[in-house]
Amino acid sequence: MKLVVWYEKLVIERPKLTLTLLGLLLLIFAAFIPRFELDVSADSLVLENDADLEYYRSIRARYGSDDSLILTYTPNAELFSKDELARLRNMRDRLRGIDHVESVVTILDVPLLESPPISLSEFSESAPMLEQPTTDPALAKRELRQSPLYRNHLMSPDGKTCALQIVLQRDETYLNLRKQRDRLRERKLTGALTESEKAQLPRIEGEFERYSQKVTEKEAELINAVRATMDEYRPYAQMHLGGVPMIVSDMMSFIRHDLVLFGFAVLAILALMLVIVFGKLHWVLLPLLTAAATGIVTTGFLGMVGWPVTVVSSNFLALVLIFSLSLTIHLIVRYREQHLLEPEALQSRLVSITVRSKAMPCLFNALTTMVAFGSLVVSDIRPVIDFGWIMFFAVGASMLLSFTLFPATLMFVQPGQPQQGRDIMGSITAFFARLVEQHSGKLLLIAALLATLGTLGMSRLTVENRFIDYFHSSTEIFQGMKLIDEKLGGTTPLDVIIDAPEENPFEAGWEDEFEDDEEGGFANRSYWFNTRMQDDIASIHNFIDALPETGKVLSLHTAMTMLDTLKGDEVVDNLFLSVLYKRMPPEVMSQMITPYLSADGQQLRIAVRVYESDVGLNRKELLEKIRNHLTDQRAENGEQVHLSGMVVLYNNLLQSLFRSQIQTLGFVFMVILITFALLFRSFKVATIAIIPNIIPVVLVLGLLGGLGIPLDIMTITIAAITVGIAVDDTIHYVYRYHEEWQKDGDYHAAVFRAHNSIGRAMYYTSITITIGFIAMVLSDFVPTIYFGLFTAFAMMTALLTNITVLPILLRNFKPYGNQPAVSATDPQH
Repeated sequence: MKLVVWYEKLVIERPKLTLTLLGLLLLIFAAFIPRFELDVSADSLVLENDADLEYYRSIRARYGSDDSLILTYTPNAELFSKDELARLRNMRDRLRGIDHVESVVTILDVPLLESPPISLSEFSESAPMLEQPTTDPALAKRELRQSPLYRNHLMSPDGKTCALQIVLQRDETYLNLRKQRDRLRERKLTGALTESEKAQLPRIEGEFERYSQKVTEKEAELINAVRATMDEYRPYAQMHLGGVPMIVSDMMSFIRHDLVLFGFAVLAILALMLVIVFGKLHWVLLPLLTAAATGIVTTGFLGMVGWPVTVVSSNFLALVLIFSLSLTIHLIVRYREQHLLEPEALQSRLVSITVRSKAMPCLFNALTTMVAFGSLVVSDIRPVIDFGWIMFFAVGASMLLSFTLFPATLMFVQPGQPQQGRDIMGSITAFFARLVEQHSGKLLLIAALLATLGTLGMSRLTVENRFIDYFHSSTEIFQGMKLIDEKLGGTTPLDVIIDAPEENPFEAGWEDEFEDDEEGGFANRSYWFNTRMQDDIASIHNFIDALPETGKVLSLHTAMTMLDTLKGDEVVDNLFLSVLYKRMPPEVMSQMITPYLSADGQQLRIAVRVYESDVGLNRKELLEKIRNHLTDQRAENGEQVHLSGMVVLYNNLLQSLFRSQIQTLGFVFMVILITFALLFRSFKVATIAIIPNIIPVVLVLGLLGGLGIPLDIMTITIAAITVGIAVDDTIHYVYRYHEEWQKDGDYHAAVFRAHNSIGRAMYYTSITITIGFIAMVLSDFVPTIYFGLFTAFAMMTALLTNITVLPILLRNFKPYGNQPAVSATDPQH
């Protein structure tokens, strides 16, 4: 009670002081907005503490980064004409001159072995390239189109499209900082951090985040420079840019676009809704002021603590505005009700009664919504975890400002005369009250049928989706990935790594063959680079290449197939291979051997590219198929076989979505059931109240499954958000229903009175929230569109279940008994 008195003295009796303090608070948070950051790096789209991630990084360090850009070049004229080759050369040289570009590999820069055919001795001196005088252009064109190394890699089979591989410089500072951060985080998880390391971890994390931001900015500048160069050559060719750095840069633009667009679009839409619903200017400005202040506080807080916004949390601002508006709408509706009852009352009394009557339901609304968003932290997905924490804070800030800034500002508005307009909403609420009264059995039957259909749809729910489908077909990301898939052998990299067994079974035989011959020493030491294993490598290579999901496959077998033309009449034995290995020119070695064989010869790498646009792609099945073939049919030790690359990391993320969904929903419903039991002081009421919130979740997930729309990193959050926001209506309705029941103990009459009072606010808030979510269709990111549409659907479904199923269950099960307590002052009894 003292808290209520203190609150009213500060907020209602001294609104100027309250607004001054809040103004200072807003200035403090606004000062940190310039430090607000975005993060759409590949690291933000992988599992937290994924063991495969560390292995992936070690493989990339050994065989070179796959962090490169792919520029597809389809000239309007003949590609192999002198003018086009000269233009290609000029563009390559321009690209090489861009800061932070390490190299650019084109068809002009690779060795040719059959244009014309060369001998081993000629090869050991140097391998000819396309523009050398001795090269036959016709043979070169055929070799580039048919070569197992270049076909679908640097050259399309039809000879019309070639690729420029733009390799970016490794940033050792970035890599070292990330390595230090990850090592300390791993030690923290195992509880092995020393005191000095505990102090070091936040410092390293801060340094890494700041440097990572600089790296992202550099890459954005680099990509802009690449695109500027491309623009100069667009009159002569069709070009598309692909690669992870380009996707990261474009997604950063999408997020910035969505933040600004959603912020202004949602504000405009909500303002229009407030004008339509309430009419008066102050009922438009005050909620928008509160919502905007909440957005400033949340954005400033993110800058203050250094939490970057990812693609998952890019809609946080829209959610903040929507939730803030829903709270203030409940306050406005309650104020207007009281004003109609007491048209001559002072503003202080009207505001006091409003906040007193709405404090508890709104507080528990905020708590349940915070629990729903907080449940996302049990996920293994870092962006989802961050999104949960961001919204946890935002909802708390929204609650605080709705009960301080809004009522304090309202104190400066004169009550005037109560509004008496057309009661369209009253007619709608009365209609649903009659529907509940006259057709309760049918309504429950329909709800049960829909829940059953939703459950069936949920059984078809999947997480297998194509990354290419995240983008509109008009975007360069989509077009580039599609062209690379169709013309250049697939988009997403997959590495198949096979280690030699600990004991080399052939070592004794090789010792007899080479003895101490240093020239034959590499074949003697290597498990893979010898005549004995070439058939095995070919078998593995051909098996993977034959899979319908795989495009270009490169391995040691590719190199050996090309080099087979050099042997002439020589016998290919281990000595021949060793001589070949020793004499191979560096530029050939870097193309044919080192990307596929470790320096000690004990580890084999098969580089695979997967068709991202394949509608039948199932990453999990593909990976299992490859692993099972290598471990079972080939009798390889499971510890020797490793699958790595973005296909593996993304698959791990997708598979985690199912676990996250189950964990999230289970946690949310358990905690909300407990919260309901505490709020309503009755487990029976809590059980009844949670049922209308289960149905929308089942329906929205069932609809996703029925329509074949897979879960992704954004739609995975719909269920938790649905519950978190939908329970607001449940709390307000049950709270008001009990107040109405206390008047006469009539469950039937309580339905009509509750619908006519709190039902209005529920309609206003639900419609406002729904339209706010629908605004997300303006995004360029397809998961955001799905998120907006399906969350809007869930909100309307939740409204319908809360004004139909909920009152029917309350009336039928009579959880409050048959007679109200005569002296009951507590609405929860």
